[in-house]
Amino acid sequence: MKKGKTPDPNVIHPIPGYEKEIYVKPTVRNPNIIVGEFTYIADAEFESHVTHHYAWNGDRLVIGRFCQIASGVEFVMNGANHQMNAATTFPFYTLEGWNMEPPMASDLPLKGDTVIGNDVWIGQNAVVLPGVHIGDGAIIGANSVVGSDVAPYVIVAGNPARTIRKRFDDELIALLLRFKWWDKDIEEINALIPVLTCSDMEKTRGYLKRLLDEDGGI
Repeated sequence: MKKGKTPDPNVIHPIPGYEKEIYVKPTVRNPNIIVGEFTYIADAEFESHVTHHYAWNGDRLVIGRFCQIASGVEFVMNGANHQMNAATTFPFYTLEGWNMEPPMASDLPLKGDTVIGNDVWIGQNAVVLPGVHIGDGAIIGANSVVGSDVAPYVIVAGNPARTIRKRFDDELIALLLRFKWWDKDIEEINALIPVLTCSDMEKTRGYLKRLLDEDGGI
């Protein structure tokens, strides 16, 4: 609790008086966009950042909790893809007057759902392409184009985005993935903030080991 207030996942503007940052979940109306609590974007709205998202494809954008999405980020969905296994990629069927029925789904390069994990930071003007899965704790560099899956707690950047490095060693990544702090309740997360924001990762490692042992190794 800060200044007598508890974090509220249903509020749209988490910074009083500032409209260019919103919690995304309470603003989403599209049933094929699923966003976890406390994920925010540095903008006044979210759904215009999800492009080529047509109901007939049935693809979903799924984003976890506590993600941080910078301004200018775009999630490109499967509707952007054109038929590639024919002489032309021109989508006659979408345009008035052309004598073409929609192609079979099997003739389109559909990539499935786009899934973003928890506590993912996506930098300014990054583009996430259809069907990409980004793991928990990953960082996506500004202006990156992400066309392939990103492992948990990895930093990627560039066009196409490539792995720069892991954020932590394998043991610490495994501990964080087992601990899943983002699934705790608000009161527990508030109590964990000194650990979650500590720059001494050896202290964090020790704390997580102790806590996971006390909880039966969950």
